[in-house]
Amino acid sequence: MALYLTHPEVVIDPNVPTPRWGLSDIGRERLQNAVDRGIFDHVSQIISSSEQKAIDGAEIVGQRLGITFIQDPMCDENDRSATGFLPAEKFNEIADQFFEKPDKSILGWETSGDAQKRIVTAVSKHLQSVDEETTLFVGHGAIGTLLKCHIGKRTISRDEDQRTIGAPGGGNLFAFDWASPKLQTDWFALEDWPNS
Repeated sequence: MALYLTHPEVVIDPNVPTPRWGLSDIGRERLQNAVDRGIFDHVSQIISSSEQKAIDGAEIVGQRLGITFIQDPMCDENDRSATGFLPAEKFNEIADQFFEKPDKSILGWETSGDAQKRIVTAVSKHLQSVDEETTLFVGHGAIGTLLKCHIGKRTISRDEDQRTIGAPGGGNLFAFDWASPKLQTDWFALEDWPNS
């Protein structure tokens, strides 16, 4: 059973490119509390996106376990650099279209279909060479939702997004069996993940 974890709350700064945003104090505290509960103690390999908020999350888990992590840009969030920062209302409007139209680029964003292929390729690559039972991926909400849809053989939909199922601020995870492939859980907030 591998795990996919989305970064929790971040410091939002319109003047900084979103891939460089780091975790906020609230995000760090939420993740640290979960780590202190021991929910990741079985993990022996961590794969992180190359974005700062995911790196921050991987570092918090890795410090507890005394292990380093691998950064992989193939695990980054869907590419939204064409628009840069968007106010919440506009972002949600474009995100809805991103999920609704998997083969169409909305305002220059990477398509959800292409992003899904990218994350599936990355996860497959990493799990070919390691024991998936002890692997944690640290990433993002949209790309994690696309991975979940692939594993669960579900249609790409924003209804599958972490914000509608787990904690709205991020910091959610799901478990999966890659060999099957099969979802073991849907999104759970860090606070709700069982200890064993």
